[in-house]
Amino acid sequence: MRIFNRSHVPWLIFVVLATIAASWIYFGNFHPRRLPAGFGLPPWLVQKPSEHRSVGGTPLGLTYGTIAFAIFIFATLFSVRKRVVLWRLGTLQRWMRSHIWLTLLTIPLVVFHSGFRLGGPMTTLLIALYVIVMVSGIYGLALQHQMPRIMKERLPAETVFEQIPHIREQVVIAAEKMRDSFKPAPPKKTDAGAPAPSPLKTVTSGSTPMASTVGDISTPTARAKTVVGSTIIAAPLNPSPSVAAVGTATKPEAPLPGAVASAKPGAAEGDADSEAVLVEFLERQVLPYLKAKRGERFRLGNSRFSDDAFRFVKLRVPEVYRSRVEEIQAWCDERRMLDLQTKLHHWLHAWLFVHVPISFLLLMLTAWHAFVTLFYY
Repeated sequence: MRIFNRSHVPWLIFVVLATIAASWIYFGNFHPRRLPAGFGLPPWLVQKPSEHRSVGGTPLGLTYGTIAFAIFIFATLFSVRKRVVLWRLGTLQRWMRSHIWLTLLTIPLVVFHSGFRLGGPMTTLLIALYVIVMVSGIYGLALQHQMPRIMKERLPAETVFEQIPHIREQVVIAAEKMRDSFKPAPPKKTDAGAPAPSPLKTVTSGSTPMASTVGDISTPTARAKTVVGSTIIAAPLNPSPSVAAVGTATKPEAPLPGAVASAKPGAAEGDADSEAVLVEFLERQVLPYLKAKRGERFRLGNSRFSDDAFRFVKLRVPEVYRSRVEEIQAWCDERRMLDLQTKLHHWLHAWLFVHVPISFLLLMLTAWHAFVTLFYY
């Protein structure tokens, strides 16, 4: 939540005025000589002499402590308000603003309640927990203020955090599908009595067209930057000449055996070599990276190394296969973006695992501290 907007100005003014009033009353009662001339307290604000040695046991100190404890309770109710959506006790934005500014107001209240002293072990523990809660809360507030800008700059496309595992699984399936499409199909068993395939069909059938997996996945990065692939198809043979005219017997021209024998094996051999390069790259580097739980530990998790690696792979394959390399590179870019979003999400919410439980612990110990102070001292 951004705090530099008009909706927070009234709260800022209130906290500043309340801090000034609390400081004036505190110093007017316990250190009246430190007040400037003409700023003395009126008689009705001056407390009666107390037998308590510590400031916290005086009526004014108890007042500061009671107000701070009430704010602690209200701040804890904010967690309940976020989970109970049906409550109509103000919007979450108003609860958040009051949570932020009222807890900031507890800083002078707690300091004045303690009289600028730590006291015994119990009060020292309370002060330590209070410092942890306030520091973690201010840290989380700063993160919530800066993180949207950072995510907008570093993430070209953002997805729902809960969908990240599903998207990663989609990318892995697409990569495995491409790898399987490159591997040669096992030879089919033919019956002994079956007729042998004609040489013409054997030549023109060619290899299976290389499948593109671009349409198999739909991810934020893929939608932001679509990689259009091409399909490799075997070069057709020279078309047979057309029949001349009705009634004239023409014999189709037979292709040269040498041309047919030399054209196809060379192309098949080149395709097999390129596909072997891509299969090796997918199995050794890409798939382990895409399947890893923590992708930043792999070399492809580094954008510079990834660019160099894919540039090298493009140099090893023909032009017709480079669209497949770009498709694989898009998957790795997608994985890096998902890892970055996961890391930023953890940064944005990890502080709550410190702030929330210690806040409840502080509330319980403060209640015990108040009970002991009121009924045993």
